[in-house]
Amino acid sequence: MSAPLASRNPLKHIPPVGFFLCLIVFALTFLGLVVLFSASQSMHDDPTTLLRKQLIWLVFASFAGGFAFLVNLEALRDYAFILGGLAVLLLVLVLVPGIGVRVNGAQRWMEFGFMRLQVSEIGKLGLLFMLAHYLAAHRRDLDHILKGYLVPCGILAIFCGLIIIEPDFGTAFLCGAVGGIMMFLAGARLKFLIPTGVLALVTFSVAVYHDPVRLQRITSFLDVEGNRGDSAYQLWQGILAFGAGGLHGVGLGAGRQQMSFLPEAHTDFIFAIVAEELGFIFTAGVVLLYMTLFFIGVLQLRRAPNLYQYLLVMGALLFITFQALINIGVVTGSLPTKGMSLPFISYGGSNLVLMFVLTGIILNGFRSWEMPALRGQREI
Repeated sequence: MSAPLASRNPLKHIPPVGFFLCLIVFALTFLGLVVLFSASQSMHDDPTTLLRKQLIWLVFASFAGGFAFLVNLEALRDYAFILGGLAVLLLVLVLVPGIGVRVNGAQRWMEFGFMRLQVSEIGKLGLLFMLAHYLAAHRRDLDHILKGYLVPCGILAIFCGLIIIEPDFGTAFLCGAVGGIMMFLAGARLKFLIPTGVLALVTFSVAVYHDPVRLQRITSFLDVEGNRGDSAYQLWQGILAFGAGGLHGVGLGAGRQQMSFLPEAHTDFIFAIVAEELGFIFTAGVVLLYMTLFFIGVLQLRRAPNLYQYLLVMGALLFITFQALINIGVVTGSLPTKGMSLPFISYGGSNLVLMFVLTGIILNGFRSWEMPALRGQREI
């Protein structure tokens, strides 16, 4: 069965909140481009280098998001396990020496000419479709220990396990959290989910304990000031950026942290640049935009025609907002340091494309849920 595109005029059926969501995404993306240009002033001879690369990725992301918006989600459901299987295959291949690219001790990328793809982003999408389809197809068997618990947990474990091996503990945690919530919303029994969640946290903690790099991040997080010259240097500089920014910020391009004081200022810690140069008002506004995006989606979920589309859109919302929550928590010193992009704002093509695809899925749901059941008059 093919996955045809939707109606001839898809914009006709988007509700007003859908256009508001588009406005939020546009505002966050535009802010990201502006702050990225400012944060890259001291990194290259040509300060527009990263901006031009991000604009190229933005073109790819727009096309990918447009396809996700236009595709028939129900028809695409027939390919859910194929998408999931391909994602698992890529997660395996990226671990093979010579295929995967190792950067800073982690083998998470595949290189295609001038582009580098972070495979775990595809893993998120594959997990979303596979788990949403499986849980919806077996919604009457969710009380069954095999079909309703062990199989979906096994799907989740495969994705999270392969991502941890890269290693990418933060993304594995994110996938586990989103997958667990999807299972709960689908109707899986709490008597199964709670012990599994506890066991997963214990296993995750043991894995962190036996990984010197991740363990050092935890200990540094517990004493930031004591480790500010060493392992907590990045987090300490991020906190200084928040203090320097104050209420109104020091002005675009006038920040100190973008002058090579703050490592990864254009990626994981770009929120600190927003805080320093634009101040508390802008940072609070960014948080408010992410919160609004989430609540807009949740309010529309009551229109979902079936469990599959409900879980698909809810999972997309959770991936966007949980990732934003983790990134903001890390930069503000509320969570241990973890390399995770701020959706729509941080530099990075793979995550930008994924965020636009997830946005396209959400808008696709909004549009299709507003369509009438019968598209034309029928004689009876």
